[in-house]
Amino acid sequence: MKEMSWQEAVNLPSLTLAYIGDGVYELAVRRYLLGSGIKKADELHKAAVKYVKATFQSDFYQLLLDELPEEELAVMKRGRNAKTSRQPKSSGVAAYHNATGVEALVGALWLSGNQQRLDAIFCLLFERIGNERGEDQ
Repeated sequence: MKEMSWQEAVNLPSLTLAYIGDGVYELAVRRYLLGSGIKKADELHKAAVKYVKATFQSDFYQLLLDELPEEELAVMKRGRNAKTSRQPKSSGVAAYHNATGVEALVGALWLSGNQQRLDAIFCLLFERIGNERGEDQ
């Protein structure tokens, strides 16, 4: 797939960005957990589920609000406000929408090939996960 410009990426529908961002986010979490020393697949899965669910992503959304430049914040908020027919299974509506915002931002950064910025966002995420897991940073 051809790399997109930032403008091309952010012009995609928010839920399309979130769709891609969901996969990129989950893969990053899995890679982080594997590097944390967990070796058993079932333990990796249980840990990953905790950090990819909407409630955790919603908390991460709140952290990102003060960390993002205006153009990234606009993408995240547009993702949060996207109309969806899906009903959240294990979280409230607000948490689900916030999580969609995080995923939309991740999707836009990934599609536009902005790996450096994506890595910076993931560093914040991994610090948060590490703090929750009681890991030394």
